[in-house]
Amino acid sequence: MAQHSFQFTLGADAQARAVIEQGLKAYNIEHIGDYGYRDVELYARDASGAVVGGLFGHSGMGWLYVDYLWLDDAQRGAGLGAALMAQVEDEARRRGCGGVFLYTYSFQAPAFYARLGFQPMGVLDDCPPGHQRIYLKKPLR
Repeated sequence: MAQHSFQFTLGADAQARAVIEQGLKAYNIEHIGDYGYRDVELYARDASGAVVGGLFGHSGMGWLYVDYLWLDDAQRGAGLGAALMAQVEDEARRRGCGGVFLYTYSFQAPAFYARLGFQPMGVLDDCPPGHQRIYLKKPLR
């Protein structure tokens, strides 16, 4: 049996990253077909055009994932967050997604997402220390 020697490098390497991304994508496509990842960005602007809220993420493999949702402090509690989520759910349906998933932290907005019908699907305790990362999903069908 041949012995292998490996060199490990830590840090940004765009070329190495592309190799990994393409390798994993090819493997996945071999097993499930093209899963068509597409980015999604949705922004709310006030009358002057300033961004006061928004979200971004991506869809693929039948789900839409929200990476970030943010609202300006002055907009919180006024329905803007719910309006953004309703619009992204509509976009998920247009893309043929069966649901939306995301995570939030215990100090952020778990009650907000619960009011919108999101269901917990996992919790990572002590992330960050003293808090929880809460994984949520909302089936759309």
